[in-house]
Amino acid sequence: MCGIVGYSGPKEPLPILIAGLSRLEYRGYDSAGIAVSDGSDITIEKKEGKLDVLKEHLGDKKIKGNKLEKKFHIRKNQ
Repeated sequence: MCGIVGYSGPKEPLPILIAGLSRLEYRGYDSAGIAVSDGSDITIEKKEGKLDVLKEHLGDKKIKGNKLEKKFHIRKNQ
């Protein structure tokens, strides 16, 4: 069994993902991980054990995600 948390938006992704995983921790998972895309690469961090093991591993790392910028193009009917 697994739990998945996703985020796409303008804020730093790491605190949001960790908070979401914390809400699932009561289910008793035996590992935790994150995957964050910066638009060209994906950073993957995962650890066996409780979420605290992953949080300790991440420490003060700054994992940058792709800042979502919505651009809308209006097409005129031809």
